[in-house]
Amino acid sequence: MSSSHPGELIVEPVSRQDHLIQVLQGVPDPRKPRGRRHTLAALIAVAVCATLAGAKGFTAIGQWAAETTTHTLTALGMLRGAADEATFRRTFARLDADLLDQVLGAWAATRLMVVNGLRVISLDGKTLRGARTGTERAPHLVAALCGTTTLGQVAVDAKSNEIPAVRDLLGLLDIDGAVVTLDAMHTQTDTATTIRTGGAHYVFTVKANNKNLYAQLKKVPWKHVPVHTTRDTGHGRKETRTIKTAQVPAWVTFEGAAQIAQLRRTTWRKKSKGSPKRKSVEVVYLITSADHRVAPALVLSGWVRQHWGIENKLHHVRDVTYDEDRSQVRTGSAPQVMATLRNTAIGLLRAAGFDNIAQANRHMIRDEARPLRLLQT
Repeated sequence: MSSSHPGELIVEPVSRQDHLIQVLQGVPDPRKPRGRRHTLAALIAVAVCATLAGAKGFTAIGQWAAETTTHTLTALGMLRGAADEATFRRTFARLDADLLDQVLGAWAATRLMVVNGLRVISLDGKTLRGARTGTERAPHLVAALCGTTTLGQVAVDAKSNEIPAVRDLLGLLDIDGAVVTLDAMHTQTDTATTIRTGGAHYVFTVKANNKNLYAQLKKVPWKHVPVHTTRDTGHGRKETRTIKTAQVPAWVTFEGAAQIAQLRRTTWRKKSKGSPKRKSVEVVYLITSADHRVAPALVLSGWVRQHWGIENKLHHVRDVTYDEDRSQVRTGSAPQVMATLRNTAIGLLRAAGFDNIAQANRHMIRDEARPLRLLQT
């Protein structure tokens, strides 16, 4: 960790050989040196291990530390016995949460698998509803997910919205040679310019909130465009997806656009045994800077499906498995830090081959050495 001038912290590059415990030593400690019993790196490492084992808040993290052997605590850098719940709570409330996300994101980026030279980075926001107070709104965070790995996360300013926060997050990431996917809120010229300037392609969803562009895409004679179809079944539903792609026509004006698409998703779900199937149809439009050579129809469809994964593979897990929306952690930076711990744990567990995070938590809690091994991989 270095500083180019006072007040500016720069995250140093990390190597593929660095394990997480080493990387955490680069996070600045907000506490005064006097009276420290444990290093900040040790506190974060223990908290990550506890979260891997299913801890949902500071009480559970403190309990995991208290019930862990001296051998494991020492391996995590906690050399003077277990820290208590209050130590985790006070320290994490004062931590620079954005910087912690940058450090962990830089480490996660070294673990990414690149397929055909492209990384697909999906950005989306989530509100920490349980952290709402009587006078302040709940924190809202924007995260970037690549595959199963969270590359970064930033908090949305209380007086702003996701749009500038997404641009801030993009500025912290290495997106050169990647594909960035975003939902309809972010279909903005300035965001497209930020992505293209960073050397990446964009894929935006276009809906009625962007009236002019939406009307332009609806005007395309889609019935004359060849269709590509894929089908999927599982979890009590059947889904048919069709996609039609075309070059950008002359009447569509958008920064750097090379290709447009119409995506139709038809889903049949059973309500319960013996009940009739429910059918739902969703039609959305896409606009992308990637032409048909880089993104043929089925590839583009796959990128969009991967974008939906940030909700299913990250935000849904944080809500359902880690009960995030009911978390009463509210002080200072603590809500964002806890979200970061959950992001990190989910990424580590998926990288280890677990699809079911709740099942993975139960596996980890049976042997305290299992979370430790993930941090040292």
